[in-house]
Amino acid sequence: MKIIKIDTATDAKRLLEKVGSTKEGAKIMRDKMQLDLFYIENLRTPAANILKQDALSIGAELADEKDTILCKDEHVNAVLIVNEKQRKILAQKERVQPFGLQKLADVLRTHRPLKYQMPQIMGVINANDDSFYSGSRFQGNDALEMIKKMIADGADIIDVGGVSSRPGSLPVSEAEELTRIKPVVDLIAAERLDEKARFSIDSYAPKPVAYALEHGFTIVNDITGLENDSVCQLVAEHGAQAVVMHMQNRPENMQENPHYSHVIADIDAFFYERLEKAEKFGIDDIVLDPGIGFGKRLEDNLMLIKHMAHFLHFGKPLLIGASRKSMIDMIVPATVEERLPGTLALHLKAVEAGASIVRCHDVREHYQALKVQQALQEVLI
Repeated sequence: MKIIKIDTATDAKRLLEKVGSTKEGAKIMRDKMQLDLFYIENLRTPAANILKQDALSIGAELADEKDTILCKDEHVNAVLIVNEKQRKILAQKERVQPFGLQKLADVLRTHRPLKYQMPQIMGVINANDDSFYSGSRFQGNDALEMIKKMIADGADIIDVGGVSSRPGSLPVSEAEELTRIKPVVDLIAAERLDEKARFSIDSYAPKPVAYALEHGFTIVNDITGLENDSVCQLVAEHGAQAVVMHMQNRPENMQENPHYSHVIADIDAFFYERLEKAEKFGIDDIVLDPGIGFGKRLEDNLMLIKHMAHFLHFGKPLLIGASRKSMIDMIVPATVEERLPGTLALHLKAVEAGASIVRCHDVREHYQALKVQQALQEVLI
């Protein structure tokens, strides 16, 4: 007999097939093999006591303060520990319970388990001369050649922008932005590169967005999260995909003492609001981006990457974009040119946590790292 401790992220379906489980048995057991943790903040103590009993009755657990049962405090924090089977049962049980537990039931019901997939790679092309990383700045034929190289290196999407959004940067006029991106867009169209990859316009201004969509671009990467109604209208008219990003304030002041009641909960509320707006315009093809570095402290950025799976409940693809950003320098001092290793670490973690699009400057290196990660995910026992 040989006994081997295996990784809990191993593909449960394939593992059960390997040991010969029946389809019916495997379906039951897969739900027991996925453990989920839910942190609950400011839970009313009567609700905590009800939830504790409901959880224990099905073999789950609620970790809370030892005196919760005495209701000394009005609210407590807790951690709900459940497998997939237990989550589904509690989602039903708490629907009929008082003290706000219906909200928990909704969260449990809409939760989506992690399912690994090889993410799409979005390469970055900046048609301006003040982006924070000089290695992303290209004009004219140089931009065209870099786009071709990125596609050859494994990029699925190319994101073209004409305005820097680095902390402290200032906006430019729509006319100036259009002047910057137009030559690159024209070259892409002339070379029919949209037959080899998808193209995204990194803009929140109607005129550049309209020009790109009229010339073969199919994605609008909007750092304001569809704030402008005219942009919403353009996305809807062209049937384009929209990347809805969260940003606190504006690039020129977003890093001036950013603050959240809880960064994940606050961004969750923002996504709810913007998805409702998108629906009113008839926009359904949406990607969500938590906006790493856009009005966030280091701990906010790290928390968003580590717990990115939280946002899967929206049922939308998630984008991660931490490429060469200053958060890496805050952990290990490094110039922008020296931040590729830190970038890969952050992006690989985000993919493990549910990101399905990786926006980056270094396509070839990301393709290699992600293919290795995919091989690790696919190996069994």
